[in-house]
Amino acid sequence: MAESPPDAGRRIAALAMEPERFRALGHALVDRLTAELARLAARPITPGETVAEVRHALDAARGLPAQGEDAAALLDQAASLLFEHSTLSSHPRFHGYIAAAPAPIGMLAELLAAALNANVALWQAAPMASEIELQTVRWLADLVGCPAGSGGLLTSGGNAANGMALQLALRARLPDLREQGLGAARFAVYASDQTHGWLPKALEQAGLGRRALRTVASDAQQRIDLDALSRAIAADRAAGVQPLMLVGNAGSIATGAVDPLPALAALARREGLWFHVDGAYGAPAACLLGTPDATLLGAQAAADLPGLREADSLALDPHKWLYAPIEAGCLLVREPQRLQDSYGQRPSYYAAPSHGEPDLVDFHELGPQNTRGFRALKVWLALRMAGRDGYRQMIADDIALARRLFQRVQATPGLEAATHGLSVTTWRCRPAGIDDATALDALNRDILARVQRGGRSYLSPAVVNGRFLLRACIVNFHTGAADIDALPGLVLDAARDCTQATARAR
Repeated sequence: MAESPPDAGRRIAALAMEPERFRALGHALVDRLTAELARLAARPITPGETVAEVRHALDAARGLPAQGEDAAALLDQAASLLFEHSTLSSHPRFHGYIAAAPAPIGMLAELLAAALNANVALWQAAPMASEIELQTVRWLADLVGCPAGSGGLLTSGGNAANGMALQLALRARLPDLREQGLGAARFAVYASDQTHGWLPKALEQAGLGRRALRTVASDAQQRIDLDALSRAIAADRAAGVQPLMLVGNAGSIATGAVDPLPALAALARREGLWFHVDGAYGAPAACLLGTPDATLLGAQAAADLPGLREADSLALDPHKWLYAPIEAGCLLVREPQRLQDSYGQRPSYYAAPSHGEPDLVDFHELGPQNTRGFRALKVWLALRMAGRDGYRQMIADDIALARRLFQRVQATPGLEAATHGLSVTTWRCRPAGIDDATALDALNRDILARVQRGGRSYLSPAVVNGRFLLRACIVNFHTGAADIDALPGLVLDAARDCTQATARAR
């Protein structure tokens, strides 16, 4: 039988035993990343490649190699593949979706967390990591104005955090839920038509099904219609369906709209509903309240964001407007004991809490995960590095840039400004002589596709009041006024190219 090369099974372990070689690899990688970040603004945002082209670059059809490869060459190749064939969401002109530039200290935190490889499930297995997560949760609650005593945990993102809130609402209504399940109960959950797609998924996973969702119309400002909401609740009670949960938006995906949260909280209390706020994107804007920069929020959002403190639960994503590398979500709960009530268990393979310390926290008892990465470190370090004032400044800058874009669009012939909320601006191209709604939607779809492929800027779509719009969300500390000022011209250039291509096709 042929023998394997003597070091074949030791390649990975060898790096840990050769500190000089490991240090050289680390230095080379950091130098490469530093160079890539330095030239980020000069690169196209997207390579504009087809699926086939990306797969060819990867050699995707290649099978698992039998022999190991050199670590230095692998890291260099991986960096080239990723930076040359990816959409660069850190780019100063990436304004699509809600994709924040990651804080550099967060990048280094990921390396440190990976080296420790802590499973933040059991305190005894990860004592300092557990305490850092507890402190991070307290700081996040304080940043957005949650009441003292709030608690929670870090999650993979908004879907996970929001979905857990639904579980808490069910457990609050059905004390025997964990043993008996839903039984024959029929529930309804209320949210506006601007709510993120996490909610249908969560209803399916909870066994309620989409039939439990009550989609309530929003008004002209994309805020939930309170009268329509009240009618929906009354109709369900009359039909024998139990109203369970009310979801408010603190920064909708399409336009950054903030629902009338104080009014929703009061209604939820009157009706006996669990009040949850999806603030995955917009909740951090509450840190501007009580400061001169609060005027940037607009009178409506400034009046409504204080309602965050009235929520039974709140989801926010540090990997959005707090600039943490993905993944980092968070669920905050007014009464943290509800997490233990919904998820707590102590299997035999976990020892009982030691030292008789009643306030020791095992995070596996607060959520559905047993194996939990050390997500808090990158958030904790960035919060310490920037401080409350630093985050206020960055968030205020993003909002001011979005407002600047709205004003530039308003002043540009051929463009029509639509909405501005938090750090989101929407608009469309509306050339003189084109008034047909279908034709305008088709033109703006073509413009968006051309802008995305062009690599000079990156926008995403929004459909608002029946109109297809271009959308920019500014959650990027690399973005400056020049990047914003370039956008109207880029859109008009794309519109001209679309018109010329249509003319040639005829």
